[in-house]
Amino acid sequence: MSTTPLPVLSLLETRVLGVLAEKQRTVPDSYPLTLNSLLSGCNQKTSRNPVLELAESQVQAAIDSLKGYSLVAETSGGRAFRYEHNIDRVLRIPSQSVILLTVLMLRGPQTAGELRIACDRMHNFADISSVEGFLNELAERQAGALVVKLARLPGARESRWAHLLSGAPAEEVAGPSDVPYAAHDVSLGEVAALKANVARLEAEVASLKALLGRVCSELGISEEG
Repeated sequence: MSTTPLPVLSLLETRVLGVLAEKQRTVPDSYPLTLNSLLSGCNQKTSRNPVLELAESQVQAAIDSLKGYSLVAETSGGRAFRYEHNIDRVLRIPSQSVILLTVLMLRGPQTAGELRIACDRMHNFADISSVEGFLNELAERQAGALVVKLARLPGARESRWAHLLSGAPAEEVAGPSDVPYAAHDVSLGEVAALKANVARLEAEVASLKALLGRVCSELGISEEG
């Protein structure tokens, strides 16, 4: 078994890796994915926490980084390069464990019950005990734990699980509706993505103001009114 230490992945890298693993099972006819399909999956508004708006260049950079770890492979065929994950081969874990990690990478911390429901399109776990069995195996993995059971939040009935591919999660003291990532966990890529979003929104506001000005001018009314 390889003794190469597992790299600490960024949020962007886990998003790319999670999307590849998810789409392999939910849209097998389109897998491996083109860069465009992968970008769409990364920016998907449903089944994602947090919701991101990444640029193609950011996804490509994450792919290149993951290729360096052998977690992603590039294949040529047709008119575009396609990409596939190697999670099971690199980490040497069963497909059920890959699926659990996939949901944790895409949706953030989840209880065993939530994981069972979220995994349904990729694998039908018989019951919550089955989910917990695979989670415990991942937590007790000899080569290094891949998940951790978080401390139960105040008022919560069940503990949630988090993946460790991005290192130990920040201790959570807020309720589940609050932002799940602490400020010091934000990578440079994520800061760049936020800045790009702000710039895009500012440009859209400027465009709307200009349009409003033209409409008001044509109608002979004041923008203030």
